[in-house]
Parts: sequence; structure tokens; C-alpha cells
Amino acid sequence: MAFPDDILTPDEEVVVHLHPHWVSLVGPALCTVAALLFAVLGVFFAPGGMVQKPIQYLVLIVALGAIGYLGVLPWLRQLTTHYVITNQRLVVREGLLTRVGRDVPLAWLVGATIQQSLFEQWVGSGRLVVETAGQRGRITLSCMPHVERMQETLAELAAPYQNRGPADRPRRGG
Repeated sequence: MAFPDDILTPDEEVVVHLHPHWVSLVGPALCTVAALLFAVLGVFFAPGGMVQKPIQYLVLIVALGAIGYLGVLPWLRQLTTHYVITNQRLVVREGLLTRVGRDVPLAWLVGATIQQSLFEQWVGSGRLVVETAGQRGRITLSCMPHVERMQETLAELAAPYQNRGPADRPRRGG
């Protein structure tokens, strides 16, 4: 699912548009392989007799359900999650059937912190924790690719707003 460009204002430009890092799909891929292995073993080693076919069908149904829930669904979530930084705001859109959208104007950005495990450092992923002056206060973006570069990009884009006084900053709801 593509990012809806119609939500941008006329003078707004997309600086960065990302999806969660590919490493977020490693677990679902392993679960898919395990479900396939379960299906093959369950079908071939089902006890003989009149219960063999029902057991084999049951094993296949459980395996297909596991592949759908543990493999396909996370992949669709990854495709439908958008991390977008524009010249005016941070836009996060998530969700497959129920969409959740969060927008943070760069004027409200207080700071951004990165959190990375050793593995995440190795693959270039991490969590970006965005501190805002709004009521929500903190937004965590998980599995952010190029997390250090995104932190720098947010800081550079928010810098002009940080130098303005409180009277110059846009007000919420007005």
C-alpha cells in the first residue's frame, strides 16, 4: 500500500520515506519455515488407518493458519507501515485494516533518541524515540532503518524551529 501523497500540504515535500527495516521479517520467516516443517512432518508421520486423512487435514489447516498469522500478516504490516519525514513534520502511518496515523510538526520536536542492540547496530536498524512538546510526549518508531541518519535528519529539519521563541511557534489546535 502506497503512502497517501494527498495528505501533504501544497508547500510540503517528502524528505525521507521508509518502511520498517527488513530485519523485522526475520522472525516471521523463521516461523513460516517452522510451520512448513510441521506440516511436512505431520502429514508424513500421521498414524495410519481411518484417522490418517482427518489428522493430515488438521495438520495442514493448523500449518496454513500459522503461516498466515505468523508469516503473512507481519509482512503485510511491514508493507503498510510508513515512516515519512517531510520538511514540516514527521508522519507515521500504520495498520492493515484499521489505519493509525500520527503527525508531529517539526516545531513540536524536542529531541530524538536512538536505541540499538549490538545486532541492530550491525544490520543498521534500531528504535527512534521522538520526544515532542505535544500531549503525547513520546513516540517510538521500532525497526527504523538507518536510525542514526534519521535522527540527524530530524535534528537538521527541526533546527530552524528550535531557535524561535515560544510566541513564534505554532499553537496546537489553532
